[in-house]
Amino acid sequence: MTYLGVDYYPEHWPKEKIPEDLEGIKGLGANIVRIGEFAWHRMEPEEGQFDFSFFDEVIEKVKQQGLKVMFGTPTATFPAWLAKKEPSILSEDEFGNPRVFGGRRQYCFNSDAYRNHAAVITRKLVEHYRDEESIISWQIDNEFGHEGSDMCYCDQCHNKFQDYLEEKYSSINALNDEWGTIFWGQTYNDFSEIPAPKPTVTTHNPSLKLEWARFRSASLNQFAHEMTRIVQEEKGAHQDVTTNVSGGFFGKWFDHAENVKLMDYVSYDNYPVWGGLEEPVSPAEIAMTHDFNRGLLNKNYWIVEELMGAQGHDVIGYLPRPNQAKMWSYQAFAHGCSNMLYFRWRGMTQGAEQFCYGVVDHDNVYGRKYKEVQSLFGDIKNYEHVLNSEIQSDIAVLYDYDNIWSWRGQIQSKDFDFNEELLRLYRPFYNLNSRIDVIPADRAIDAYKVVVVPVMQVMDEGLADRLRAFAERGGTVIFSYRTGLKGKDNNLRLGEVQPGLVRDLVGARIEEIESLTKAHALELKGEGEFASVPGHISVWRDLLVPETADVLYSYQDQFYSDYAAVTKNDFGEGTVYYIGGGLDEAALDVIAEKVVEDHSIGYEKSDENVEVYRRETEEGSYLFVMNHSDEIKKHGEIDLQPYESKIIKE
Repeated sequence: MTYLGVDYYPEHWPKEKIPEDLEGIKGLGANIVRIGEFAWHRMEPEEGQFDFSFFDEVIEKVKQQGLKVMFGTPTATFPAWLAKKEPSILSEDEFGNPRVFGGRRQYCFNSDAYRNHAAVITRKLVEHYRDEESIISWQIDNEFGHEGSDMCYCDQCHNKFQDYLEEKYSSINALNDEWGTIFWGQTYNDFSEIPAPKPTVTTHNPSLKLEWARFRSASLNQFAHEMTRIVQEEKGAHQDVTTNVSGGFFGKWFDHAENVKLMDYVSYDNYPVWGGLEEPVSPAEIAMTHDFNRGLLNKNYWIVEELMGAQGHDVIGYLPRPNQAKMWSYQAFAHGCSNMLYFRWRGMTQGAEQFCYGVVDHDNVYGRKYKEVQSLFGDIKNYEHVLNSEIQSDIAVLYDYDNIWSWRGQIQSKDFDFNEELLRLYRPFYNLNSRIDVIPADRAIDAYKVVVVPVMQVMDEGLADRLRAFAERGGTVIFSYRTGLKGKDNNLRLGEVQPGLVRDLVGARIEEIESLTKAHALELKGEGEFASVPGHISVWRDLLVPETADVLYSYQDQFYSDYAAVTKNDFGEGTVYYIGGGLDEAALDVIAEKVVEDHSIGYEKSDENVEVYRRETEEGSYLFVMNHSDEIKKHGEIDLQPYESKIIKE
């Protein structure tokens, strides 16, 4: 069954409105509501006094409408009495200031007191409803790590960080050797001397910063795993476990694949626009987020918060145009979303999210947005078999959180942004309507035809060997700048010519480097078949000397005209591209077209801003066709209206 519904917070409204709300939700064509994730105080108003009677009544009324329930464990918003009793649960910022009660997710993952109380409420809640047939899924917490909640610098965290290091390293001398603490006289005599990376003069040791990031990830994920195991122990056999992933995952301090590995499926909160943005993020970036979430467990996923109205806590964002939110829903379904709930049923009149508009606004009128959701639910039910089909991608884009955190510790170019650099290489294949998986670098890659490796400066021999074998068998590998620069200790290797472990793959060496800005775009000279294709490079440049590789682009500026910027190397039966900086779209588009043609990867060329995504089923292919423009666009013989979306059986 495909589940379609809304996020509903009955505790926010008078009880007498519940029947009206549920009738309205049922009128959408919904079959599920999501409840509970912020209601800890309603369930435990005083310590040890558990009261689920309110939600007992709600669920009875939900069942009368034939709706199912996703229930959120309420640990993202603890009650005020707990903050008063156990102030150690409050996280601290880098300046030592506790995050006071208020807001949400202001707890410390390393607080034993918090973990104990969170475990109790989670166990009591799930135990109470384990036999409730209408509850088909449990959501763990809410948007782990969102809004900076994955970082804390309190004494509890500092002490456990030191314990973490002592457990990891055989001795303090081994740590000193690996980190190079002899530099700036930072040598430690004992693990108790190691600081948390709070503000200091200049900066901290890069190895310390990377270990701190790993520790932060472990802290959050240990809590997530503990809560997940409790739910798995207590839940009914008919109930699944998930959590809702929030956006901006490459800017967070935890490994997302590790976070969800014990869960039955991934859920995602899809917000293509939010407060302060004058327009939504690009269609390619939205698509990438879906491919990332599908890649976390290598399976289809849910969306449990799909934007419908304008959003903002203090500053309100862009209002999705008519049918635009519906189009974003189709895009999500195209990329592997199998079930969807909209945020939220009705805009709240009180509290911090008064300006997060929903399917129904504060006037309680069932207007344009209500009808748009109703239309989407009515349409998509006809394609349940398509939504449940698995996606087989030809292209993999790899990422590694150690690498991401290393870049965050030393960005090297003031305009460097990992998300933008991954998108730089994702976008040209997206524009060709290719099917792409965005996956952790430790995943198997044998089934793909193309592997894209953006700015992988931290690399170990295992990844290098797998990429070498992949190319030897006929695959195409695309690297971008700073590849292979560091080991997993976040240090450079003495005597190693860049690009280090993959120099033979690339067929070129890097003699010198330079940090550029976005504004400092260097014009490149195309070679051979690229002679007529304009190219520019910004943010960074590697100065490449070909060894076995062919030059696609070279530099033109004084002093460096003898160096290559982009190369292509035959390796075994395969091909390896190296892109020595932030190459512009025009050049990358041509490279992507050649790669796709070389591998006979089918794609649908369409009018600009028209996305066409193919889903295969046992009964044939279906095309999801989406116009991301506010103008009429054409696909084949179809004129697509602004933000129109269709599913077409081939």
